[in-house]
Order: sequence, then structure tokens, then C-alpha cells
Amino acid sequence: MGRRRKGDEQVAEVDDLDAPPARRPSKFNQVVTFAGETLLAILVPLVITALLRVFVFQVFQVPSGSMEETLELKDRIVAMRVSDFERGDIVVFEDPDAMWMGVQPASTNPVREVLEALYLLPDSSQGYLVKRVIGMPGDHVACCDQQGRVTINDVAIDESSYLYKDASGLSVAPSDTAFDVIVPADRIFVLGDHRDRSGDSRLHMCEATHNGVPAGMYGFIPISNVVGPVVAVVAPLNRITTFSVPQTFAGVPDAVDDPPAAPVLGEGSCGG
Repeated sequence: MGRRRKGDEQVAEVDDLDAPPARRPSKFNQVVTFAGETLLAILVPLVITALLRVFVFQVFQVPSGSMEETLELKDRIVAMRVSDFERGDIVVFEDPDAMWMGVQPASTNPVREVLEALYLLPDSSQGYLVKRVIGMPGDHVACCDQQGRVTINDVAIDESSYLYKDASGLSVAPSDTAFDVIVPADRIFVLGDHRDRSGDSRLHMCEATHNGVPAGMYGFIPISNVVGPVVAVVAPLNRITTFSVPQTFAGVPDAVDDPPAAPVLGEGSCGG
């Protein structure tokens, strides 16, 4: 090769000629690189999903028919892991001290148990329930008025948009048992949408209490047990839908008085 100019350019040209040819990575290194990139591509989405489920949302499987037809048995639902919810929201909550469903049998599938613990599968444990929030702390909740409706702070609500309907299109009654309660502090009053099949606050507030627990307390869910509001059904595909608070709750005023420390059970509650 001829020299075109003297000086630095000539030295650079000679250096280029003397440089050894680039070595191609071995097949082993190529395999290792490919495997590492593939593993990273798999793990990163899994880690992100797990973190989202830990801090943002969690997937559950509906354990019973108490929320039909809003939620069907074995629907997979998404609950936001936030403490902000209101009357009318559907919420997932942990069974308080196993008082509502009793002690559940331990899982017999260790692989599923691990995947659920890592939030990679929906939680199928029976320790969680799902109901609709009817009363917040301090609310006066009663049933039924002269038209057979539930009232909250003396305002009747129209539940026809979500109560279970039979094959003829007739809605179940808002309640087949009378109740008149004031919700205690830090707790909520919940009902299922299929009132005839729901073991909810109406039933459990009438259970005998022990060890100094105030009468009626078992029927009211501690707010600390609430995972969060249900925002969507995500499976099966033909059941996909989202949820918002029914409009009827917009007209319910807040409670006037501070919530009591213990439930107040009015005349007619629990057959009294």
C-alpha cells in the first residue's frame, strides 16, 4: 500500500495494517449469551408482575355463589391493594379469625402454593371472601322499609341493578331477615348480591360472642382485613368486565355521629 501523506496519518495506516483480526465468539459463548438474554426476558416480566401484585393489585378466585350474578363461582377477579373504598364497592377481605368460614384445610399442592405465594397464580385459598360494602363506620343500616328496601342513614337504596335475578327475571328480596344496626368504628357491614345464598353480616352478627367480644361484633369486618375493592373480572374470557360504584349510593349521606366502639343492634335485629 502506498503512502499518501507523512506524519500521524501514515502511522495510523500502518497501525491498522498491524492490528490482529477480530475474534468471533465461540459457540459456547454464543449459547451462554443467548441463554442469559432469554432468562432475563422471562424473569423481568415475572418480577414486574409479582411486584405489581404485591403492591398494586392481586388476583383472586371467587369461592362461592354469594355474589351471583355479579360474580360467578370461580371467576378470576382483580382487587386493588388500596385502603380507599366506599359504600357500594365490592371488596375482597380476609376471614376475620376464621369466624365466617371456619378453619380451612391446608393446601395439598405445594407447587401451586408456592406460585400463589409469589403472586404468579390467583389466590384460590378459602380464607378470603368477597361481598359488597353496604355500611361504613357509623352508618345506620336497616331493612326493610315499607317498600322492602335497605336504608342507609335513613335513605333507601335501589339495589335492582345488582341483586340476583331468577330465570323469570325476578330479583331476590334485599333481605329475608330484618336488621337495624349502627356500624362500629373501624369496621364495615357487607352483604352478598345473591341474598338468599349469602352468609354475610346479617348472619354473623347474630352469632354468640366470647371472651368479652361485644354482641354482634362478628358480623362486622375489620377494615384492616380488607384487601381492596374489586375492579374487574379477568377470566374466563366471556366474563371479562369492570366495576364501579352503583349510582344509588351517591345519594346516601355520611353518618352524622361518630361511630360507636361496639355495634348497636336495634329492635328486630337477630329476632330481638
